[in-house]
Amino acid sequence: MLGWKTPTPETIEIPHLLLGFAEPDTFIGAAMTDTGRGTFTLTGRPITEPDTLDQLTMESYETAIEVPKNRRAFYGGTEED
Repeated sequence: MLGWKTPTPETIEIPHLLLGFAEPDTFIGAAMTDTGRGTFTLTGRPITEPDTLDQLTMESYETAIEVPKNRRAFYGGTEED
């Protein structure tokens, strides 16, 4: 996942609206903390492999981390007895 750099290399900041681009029936499998200013922070493994970084177009204030992409299997609610 690509996002804005933070003081911690394994943590990035992303805008709330970015989640609107997630593939249908998937979600980010990492805890996200709401910053209260329209963004989330999330933590993952920093991407440092040159061949992977060469495939990304990033600004100097951006970095990339690896986070799980999970399939949504539960949509809320339960059946009544």
